[in-house]
Amino acid sequence: MFSPPVVPGPGLALLPEVKEGMPTGRSIRLSYDDDGPTDAPAVVLLHGSPGSKNDFHGLVPGLPGRRVIVPDLPGFGASEHDVADYSIRAHARYVLELLDALGVERADVVGFSMGGGVALSLADAAPARVRSITLLSSIGAQEYELLGDYAINHAFHGVQLAGLWGLRELVPHFGALDRTILGIPYARNFHDTDQRPLRGILTRWPGPMLILHGEHDPLVPVAAAREHARLVPQAEVLIGSESHFMVFQEASRIAGSIGAFLGRVDRGEAATRATADPRRIAASRLPFDPASVPHVSGFPRFLSVTLLAASTFASEDLACVAAGLLVAAGRLSFLTASGAALAGILVGDLGLVLLGRHFGRALLRRAPFRWLITEAQMQASSAWFRERGPAVILASRFLPGSRLPTYVAAGILHVPARTIAIWLALAAALWTPLLVAVSAMAGMPLLDVLARVQAWALPAAVAALVLVWALVRIVPLTLTHRGRRLLAGRWLRITRWEFWPPWIFYPPVVVWILGLGVRHRGLTVFTAANPGIEGGGFIAESKAAILTGLAGAGDAVARWKLVPAGTGRFDDVADLGLPLVLKPDAGQRGSGVAIARSGAEVEAYLSQARYDVIAQEFVPGVEYGVFYVRRPSEEAGSIFSITEKTLPAVVGDGRRTLEELILDDPRAVAMAKVYLDKNAERLGAIVPEGDRVTLVELGTHCRGAIFGGGAHLVTPELTAAIDRISRAFPGFCFGRYDVRASSIEAFRRGEVRVIELNGVTSEATAIYGGGLLDAYRTLFAQWKLAFEIGAENRARGVPPAGISELMRLIDRYRATAAGHVETVKRTSAAPTPS
Repeated sequence: MFSPPVVPGPGLALLPEVKEGMPTGRSIRLSYDDDGPTDAPAVVLLHGSPGSKNDFHGLVPGLPGRRVIVPDLPGFGASEHDVADYSIRAHARYVLELLDALGVERADVVGFSMGGGVALSLADAAPARVRSITLLSSIGAQEYELLGDYAINHAFHGVQLAGLWGLRELVPHFGALDRTILGIPYARNFHDTDQRPLRGILTRWPGPMLILHGEHDPLVPVAAAREHARLVPQAEVLIGSESHFMVFQEASRIAGSIGAFLGRVDRGEAATRATADPRRIAASRLPFDPASVPHVSGFPRFLSVTLLAASTFASEDLACVAAGLLVAAGRLSFLTASGAALAGILVGDLGLVLLGRHFGRALLRRAPFRWLITEAQMQASSAWFRERGPAVILASRFLPGSRLPTYVAAGILHVPARTIAIWLALAAALWTPLLVAVSAMAGMPLLDVLARVQAWALPAAVAALVLVWALVRIVPLTLTHRGRRLLAGRWLRITRWEFWPPWIFYPPVVVWILGLGVRHRGLTVFTAANPGIEGGGFIAESKAAILTGLAGAGDAVARWKLVPAGTGRFDDVADLGLPLVLKPDAGQRGSGVAIARSGAEVEAYLSQARYDVIAQEFVPGVEYGVFYVRRPSEEAGSIFSITEKTLPAVVGDGRRTLEELILDDPRAVAMAKVYLDKNAERLGAIVPEGDRVTLVELGTHCRGAIFGGGAHLVTPELTAAIDRISRAFPGFCFGRYDVRASSIEAFRRGEVRVIELNGVTSEATAIYGGGLLDAYRTLFAQWKLAFEIGAENRARGVPPAGISELMRLIDRYRATAAGHVETVKRTSAAPTPS
């Protein structure tokens, strides 16, 4: 806790300095204005960066009858400029201390630009102290800030800070640069601030909110305001035609809008998250859509283009690769990125020619050129240029390492300016868009320096690719705890076979299946194992048809309904209760499955689905996979394997956030991407000690569930119950049930509810609880049984599906699978603590 601040005089407070949330033992000065009756509702106005309380001079008179408190945030205006932490979280702490000093228990907070981040941080740190939030041309979600990525933005702000520091410390200015608007505090404010938590804060804010933004804002795109409005379903949104600086240009109108909003807050008429439109609440739970991020525009676009052009002076090829990455990320258009790189390359190349022309060979004896060009290279380039003329310019552009000596040689040889300019422009125009396009398509740097074309060009290129990949993808991760844990998770996925993708794990099984096909004189004999299921359950089988086939099992099957594509409403399935399981009628490996907890979520899923949907009652309890087999000649079947399904969970310790708990868990880290994506809205929340947080709610291995062997659970009662259910389905002999029971004991007694039945290609998923060789032995035995049962049914007159039929089923699955994951991404919400 902070010690109570001292207020030595009107408009000035002494507050305890903080750094990363902890007091430093030093006090700082905070200047502020406090206008209006002290017993009136308090409004706090927070300026942006750079800025000061003077930004609101036109706004304050428009808020009569209120106590308006306007601080100069540390680093700005008349407040302390030299502080340890300039971040928005530190600023929020200072504002909270100021409110304590002024005796203000609760206030409405208005944040302009960067001040919006301070307002959100204040609401996160002390939600009971904030009555409402107004975001005025405000920052928020990280994805809409500058280049969209925290690491890239942080590096950019670091370069900006270093430049401003050098300007202040290394350039004689006699104090003229000590208090410039774009000074060290401004740069530190951006460099010290992490906007990533703001998305979570927005999703958690329960109170009233007003969002005011300009359609033509060049600094914070209007798309950011629209995303903030989506995340805060109760928010009132006013988007005008102004720019970022509407607070100066339209102060009276803005004050009127804020005053009217605060009046509704006073009267209890402003919406809260609890009273928001259910459709907006459902939309707020959808995952972030990267397509909503516009191309960089305005000042950020100018900075990006300038930085790209300037970076060509250090490395032309790296600059082109960076341009391609910005195109791939959707931040710059291809023409803009290519044009910026091309402009920088032309200026740099012409500069080298001019240096060679005016300074000649003496230039090569001075650093840094003597480090880059040897005398032998210079002589070879000169001879080459004399022999072949301007064509050398074109060739050198495609031969990295030859450019600098060639262009300097052209200057030394006094090649006519127009000729060299034309050939340089043509060469750059051919090379630059090509490299930008390749980099954009690849999505990552391919090479940092293109190897000289020699006998070892291919090995050098491969080595360079590996090196760049390591530098770009691995080394930065080792610098943070989060990155190191993600690397550990990646290593686990490589070394633990259960996380291998099918294309790595299944080739031996495919070879075994081909061998069985040869032995049984038919590659598709296994499809006859289940005559009652289309294709035997090979792929794209209808879950509705299978559940209909199980109708004779009565209450042992969870209640369900089929909702044709594009026709469903919650009212049609409301009798199944909530929560409700929604999944594609033709699904595979858990794709498209979601749990809807409200009518709005059901409506959202059904409206997005482009395929027939199974709506099924949610069956609570423990979940198992039961693999059943019965030869047609046998009176009773048997259980081939049982899978114990455990929903992964972490337990809070009162110190770490949910994200940290996931990353620090020795197994969860292997599926970190799945768990982090599923719980994105609450990753920054600290989990109370002892609280157990379930990370997923679907018993599917590829969606994060933990599978283990359950052979010890087989009992005569369970076997009899599964056989009774199976015999109720004519034409079913081989496949895996997904069942739930109220307890382990109930499961062993055979008291189960079937939620799904998968056909001949379903796995005996107990394999994921054992070793690799045991897994292959189990799958080999499983497929051997499938072919034997299929062969026996074939002998009884059941025709196996043909290759053309299987291809038709594969095509059907491909046609419907594309929308499965997208639908779930747009409609599913994160699970809740259990």
